[in-house]
Amino acid sequence: MILLRPALLLALAAGLLAPSLAPARTAKAPAPSAARGLAFATAHCTQCHAITANGSSPNPESPPFDDIANREGVTARTFAAFLADAHNYPEAMNFTVQRAAIRDLAAYMLTLRQPGYRPTR
Repeated sequence: MILLRPALLLALAAGLLAPSLAPARTAKAPAPSAARGLAFATAHCTQCHAITANGSSPNPESPPFDDIANREGVTARTFAAFLADAHNYPEAMNFTVQRAAIRDLAAYMLTLRQPGYRPTR
């Protein structure tokens, strides 16, 4: 019969338990620009739009952000160009969006892209 030294036995036990004691992996944190974009959307867009995935917009005429983000041809550049052109805004959006906020909002919107997504509109 082989006798293991207590230190060796303790090391083996610690090695077996270590994976179960490790913190659970969480989803990757968004880039700072996308996080700022979400904060902007939360402050300025939620009265009309659903700003998170699979949400329903409070205003039926306002598409959910994930529908916009998953439309064919939408890129950070095309979305930023849309936001920079104040003539595209409906009358209800009576405010301007600064260039830095436009970049941040576009970065956030692109985090909502999903392979195979079919916009509802």
